[in-house]
Amino acid sequence: MLWAGRSAIEIATAVRHGDVKATTVVEEHLHVISERDTRVGAFRRVREQAVDEARLLQKRRDLADLPLAGVPVAVKDNLEVAGESTRGGSAATPDAPAPQDHETVARLRAAGAVVVGVTNLPELGLVAFGDSAYGTVRNPWNLSRTSGGSSAGSAAAVAAGMVPIALGNDGMGSLRIPAACCGVLAVKPGTGLVPPPSDDWDGLTENGPLATTVADLSLALSVLAADPALAEAWRGGRRAEPPPRMLRSVWADDDQVWEPQPPPDSPEPFDLRVAYAPQPLPAGLRMDREFRSAVRGAAETLRLAGHTVVEHGHRLPAWLGPATIATWLARAAASVDGLDRDRLERRSRALARAGNTLRALRLTGVRGRERWRGYGADQWFGEADALIMPALAAIPPKADRWGERGFLRNASTNVTYAPATGAWNMCGWPALTVPVATHSTALPIGVQLIAPPGGEPHLLGLAAQLQAAHPPLRPPGFSY
Repeated sequence: MLWAGRSAIEIATAVRHGDVKATTVVEEHLHVISERDTRVGAFRRVREQAVDEARLLQKRRDLADLPLAGVPVAVKDNLEVAGESTRGGSAATPDAPAPQDHETVARLRAAGAVVVGVTNLPELGLVAFGDSAYGTVRNPWNLSRTSGGSSAGSAAAVAAGMVPIALGNDGMGSLRIPAACCGVLAVKPGTGLVPPPSDDWDGLTENGPLATTVADLSLALSVLAADPALAEAWRGGRRAEPPPRMLRSVWADDDQVWEPQPPPDSPEPFDLRVAYAPQPLPAGLRMDREFRSAVRGAAETLRLAGHTVVEHGHRLPAWLGPATIATWLARAAASVDGLDRDRLERRSRALARAGNTLRALRLTGVRGRERWRGYGADQWFGEADALIMPALAAIPPKADRWGERGFLRNASTNVTYAPATGAWNMCGWPALTVPVATHSTALPIGVQLIAPPGGEPHLLGLAAQLQAAHPPLRPPGFSY
């Protein structure tokens, strides 16, 4: 039986029950990576020692209790993996191995996951492309297009079937943009739910999972958040009670016990007030008409599922865009502090120079961020429980060495195709991307779901209903 291409829940259930060994699962995934990644470029490093780690996992006395038993995962190369260097897509970063795992990686391992590799990203995660000194990540749906960024390799690895789950992070859309480009799911948790990366961009960046099914996404989020109830939240848009079958939990201070079960055909019905905004961007920013249509289609799907659906007729405030761009550039300047400028890419140096200029002028976006986070987001959002809007504004650009180009080319292309995500980092609200349609270019279309703080269960439940109506697809040439 081929285990590559199976869901994380299917793999973990089989490993726990003794139907397959973790070593077999990992070996099959490493074989698939060796075949497919030559075309995609998702991985900076593939960890052959993962087979030995799977062998040790198989001997764990608590194997039958592990929610991610034997599940291969990929980790974005700006999160520490013990024994691996953390390069962040840059030749200017130290190549010394990390002494210990980042807390999110440690939680995945504690739950039984096996890290099969670290994935590529643009230098320091500064842009929504997939190129760096370590190669160019290509979109599995169209190898001439970028996979997005900055969690470029993680999204491409999941889309190409090389892993069922990957770990990334989102500072201005860096999970949701590549997920939309590559036709997979990703969730940016709200502030405080999941331990952030070491450099969290002054609270803008959250770690989160990517997956092909909502059930897998929920399970991965529950592990990262150390909240087992989130694993079942997708069934009804809320944190569920533990299912009847009980096993000891792997998390400390948790006397509840649980085991995720293979999902039923569809999620349970529930009722929310859902707003939809086909064109939420300020005047002057264009939105692809097919992306607008996908938002309307997703809204109709949720209306038929029993939700109260209303159109959100307002665009995002004009002042928020400049504040978001200023925040991005100021963080770019801070990211290069202490690094050898001669080893940085032209793009990173240019973004940092722009950010330093803004910092000198005290135009860092701080006031706009405080305004949006303090009351602006609440006022704009209105009385809805959740909002649907496009994840991208245009199809992904060409896969190219954007790092060798200057400020204007990178900034204008970045803002033109991916301007719709940063607002939700500016206020720290949870947001999720789910694929719902196919563009006339044969690329996937993802819509973005947003909820107020604490709304992750609502997002997972809505995503499950959308996925039930629009089942996930594999890119041509990457199916099983």
